[in-house]
Amino acid sequence: MANQEEAEIQISELDLLSSMFPYEEEFAVTDQLALAELKHYVENESAEVPSSKVQFILNVKTEVPNASMVEFSMACALPFKYPAVLPEITVRSSLLSRSQQILLNSDLKTYLMQNFSGEPCMLSAREWVKDHAAAYIDKDLSSSMTASDATQSEVTTFTRLWIYSHHIYNKQKRKNIIDWAKELSLSGFCMPGKPGVVCVEGLQSSCEEFWSRIRRLTWKRILIRHREDVSLEGERHAEIQKQRKFSTLEEKCFDAHGARGNHMDLGQLYHFLEEKGCADIFQMYFGVEGH
Repeated sequence: MANQEEAEIQISELDLLSSMFPYEEEFAVTDQLALAELKHYVENESAEVPSSKVQFILNVKTEVPNASMVEFSMACALPFKYPAVLPEITVRSSLLSRSQQILLNSDLKTYLMQNFSGEPCMLSAREWVKDHAAAYIDKDLSSSMTASDATQSEVTTFTRLWIYSHHIYNKQKRKNIIDWAKELSLSGFCMPGKPGVVCVEGLQSSCEEFWSRIRRLTWKRILIRHREDVSLEGERHAEIQKQRKFSTLEEKCFDAHGARGNHMDLGQLYHFLEEKGCADIFQMYFGVEGH
């Protein structure tokens, strides 16, 4: 179980990151609820250990030899025992092939294991990525493979994101959700009102692009409540279609009620999720078992 001291170290490291990188395009906590739980725990208001890891994105811009700038995105999660255990970090860039990305992440992990056993290391990890990541773009890991062979053998990841918002009323936002999902070939559903629920599923890169666009809009609160990733091999399109639980992305309203007609019937939402084989998600959203 995470003890108080480790939780305090996490909070102070996150505070340091937010003061060093004040802009959201450099550093952004993607799960505000987990951060609030951690702070609550540290301030002795709660004896209960936080249920989610704090997750955040660190973006690093670095120069490649031909003098152009490349952005690397570090998706980070802090396990409860961090810094006693290593953070979970995945570095991505549109210029990295799958095998280059795997090698880069493996080398970063080795560097952290050798140098930071039991110490806070997020800034050092960021520095390492800034200094070393660009070199992986040119690493030729399979010169005998043609580009099309590489694409054929690449593992594709199918992703499903369950997004929670304090509320979704705005007509333009609701239109964006539907339009962007269509543009990115994502299926799922959006339940407007208070709270707002959005589920998108499809190719991992498309889900991440959708989330990147959505979170840039102005929200009282929005976060990814749950994420599912499935590695697929074989013919990409057919495998992805097989994984989908929804055929398109549509807006779902369940007997709206309340003073502004903005509260949905959550019992009907539960039945809808049950029909789609996703009933367990209800508890993740609302903290109670559906019925």
